[in-house]
Amino acid sequence: MIVELYDEQQKLTDDLTQMVQDILAYAADYLDIEDNCTMSVIIVDNTEIQNINREYRQKDYITDVISFAVEELAPEDNFPAIEEVMDLPRELGDIFVSFDRAQEQAVEYGHSEKRELGFLVVHGFLHLNGYDHMTDEEEAEMFDLQRDILDGFGLVR
Repeated sequence: MIVELYDEQQKLTDDLTQMVQDILAYAADYLDIEDNCTMSVIIVDNTEIQNINREYRQKDYITDVISFAVEELAPEDNFPAIEEVMDLPRELGDIFVSFDRAQEQAVEYGHSEKRELGFLVVHGFLHLNGYDHMTDEEEAEMFDLQRDILDGFGLVR
């Protein structure tokens, strides 16, 4: 899987940058996602994520992570996806993470920035792959999976 990481705030250390790449590779393997995929992770600040939240979700507040799954946005039709026809990588989508909020939540929850950033990236990744937490059942499934991935990767609370 190809992960394009854009650190707009230039705040990630080399260690955190590598961890994002590694945990997403681990999560993809855990979910048995095909290798021929691509996605983006964009690190922003609180102001930018609030702007994104307001514009795309009509919620005017700071959040920690927002995902935009490409496949959710594609129109349903009877034609094969262009990726299949042209043998292009499957585009999963984009994950926006507020590093400011990740730092705040790490302090609030009493764990490392690394653990919080890993949590947020995995959370966004699961959304890109069709998981949600709108109902109690969905939430239980998604959060159990999230915990299993984080624990298996070694980012325990």
